[in-house]
Amino acid sequence: MPHVRRAEYPRVNSSYILEYVELIHRHHKRTPYAANTFPVETYPWYCDNEALFYYGAPLPTHGANRSANTYWSVYTSSSNPLAPRGFTSTCQFPQITRGGLDDSWQHGNDLYGVYHNLLGFLPEKYDPNMVNFRVTNNVITSQVASMVTSGMFGGEAQHKLPLLIQPASIDSLEPAYTCLAAYKNFSAYGAGSNDSSWTSHLKAASGLYTMLDTISGIPPTDPGFHASFDHYFDNLSARLCHPKPLPCNASNRSLCVTQAMADAVFRLGQYEYSYLYRDAGPRTLEYSAGSYGIWVAELAQNIRDAMQTTNSAGTGASTSSGIRYRHNIAHDGSVSRILSVLQIEKMVWPGMGSEVVFELYKGKVDQQYYIRVLWGGQVLRSSNPTLGVLDMLRVDILLAYFDGLVGQRAKKMPGLCSL
Repeated sequence: MPHVRRAEYPRVNSSYILEYVELIHRHHKRTPYAANTFPVETYPWYCDNEALFYYGAPLPTHGANRSANTYWSVYTSSSNPLAPRGFTSTCQFPQITRGGLDDSWQHGNDLYGVYHNLLGFLPEKYDPNMVNFRVTNNVITSQVASMVTSGMFGGEAQHKLPLLIQPASIDSLEPAYTCLAAYKNFSAYGAGSNDSSWTSHLKAASGLYTMLDTISGIPPTDPGFHASFDHYFDNLSARLCHPKPLPCNASNRSLCVTQAMADAVFRLGQYEYSYLYRDAGPRTLEYSAGSYGIWVAELAQNIRDAMQTTNSAGTGASTSSGIRYRHNIAHDGSVSRILSVLQIEKMVWPGMGSEVVFELYKGKVDQQYYIRVLWGGQVLRSSNPTLGVLDMLRVDILLAYFDGLVGQRAKKMPGLCSL
């Protein structure tokens, strides 16, 4: 997906100084989730051209026992009579594929090409006092991070580099914290609900569902595949991203998903995300603010801390971290929620690597702070009249907007999430 790259990057004029950057992006391409595969897949999917390393090591390493660089090697046993669902495979479902790893490296390299080579903002070498990376509790984000950091800082990143992660039960980035009121709101209008505004497109697509179910062997009563087009979208798009042929029926190989059928699934998926995160009206903002408000509050505080660091740089009075670049690797649901909170003018299903960047600038003349938000490498346009085109907006306007939704340091969240 489009992201910040030197060739297309819209530069700000020289009367402003870049002070802080925080970005969030979806992981890169992967195998489908196991739940999204068909009961019987008609061809294998191998991942022998990569390794997923899982190991622990003592810190500090000096004088300690050394750990081996161990990685998982997926296999099936001839003594195990059970067959895994879906593909015959040496992959995990999900895992970032070799192509996704290469895309991740290129993404990091492109970012370094702008924020170091073009703007001189990032340090030449990785510096934990200036830069940090954060992932979710889903391991695929860590798989992406290992390549993004290498693409940015090369050999420096191939040494030990910490990835920030919150406890699984309260992770704000994924998000994984509990917000009952938000999910009750979603259940009234979204996937799985009986709201006619939601179910009408599913009914209209009943003929498509029948054809897909017949080919895939998915029961028509399977709720995962029929509450929305999410599962079929993931299954079919993962194949075409790599590229692999569209699937055929296990018993009748002449009965196959056509490109026209796949395109219809993709259009319906785009419709669904637009509806769920924007088109269903005020409920979408309420849902996204509740289910992603803690991360929004963290972002707002990071921006405040960056301003404090800049203002106190010459006094030695700063108490904030000094971090000037934060990089969050997350999921489609994460990026969708922040786009919803920003009330993006045209909502889409965020593709692999989709990226939102927040850039904080300080005016050289007026010494005031301004924010610019990039989506797909270009300035984001909001349908909210207070935000509008998010290009050098006074930062206090965006912070007041965030505070109005979730409160400083998320102080409104307990109330927003209670029933």
